[in-house]
Amino acid sequence: MSRTASASNVFTAIAEPRRRQIIDLLSRGRGLAVGTIVVTLGLPQPAVSKHLGVLREVGLVSVSKQGQHRVYELNVDQLRPVYDWVKSFEQHWERQLDRIKVRAERRAQNLASTAERSTRKKGTS
Repeated sequence: MSRTASASNVFTAIAEPRRRQIIDLLSRGRGLAVGTIVVTLGLPQPAVSKHLGVLREVGLVSVSKQGQHRVYELNVDQLRPVYDWVKSFEQHWERQLDRIKVRAERRAQNLASTAERSTRKKGTS
């Protein structure tokens, strides 16, 4: 599969950890120049430009020229397929959290009962 074909998929694009770092940085709400991304992430400029190119190709970022700088902004709506896919696992996590809550409440009740019995024993001796 060619790089262009693999980069045409949002999931493939975000599979690369450095790209996720760039997305995270851009998600803070404002456009950033390439140089700012380079300095913030401590990556070489050619690597950042390559990653931004892939993200742009799949529509995750857009670029505008402001003076001598290229400023990139995140297109959050393009992450919708990822959100929808992850959301399908929400019921699983809710069930897991419910199970943990039930276990914690049961344990707290047992500890309270044990403490109460201990207090009663001390009071009768």
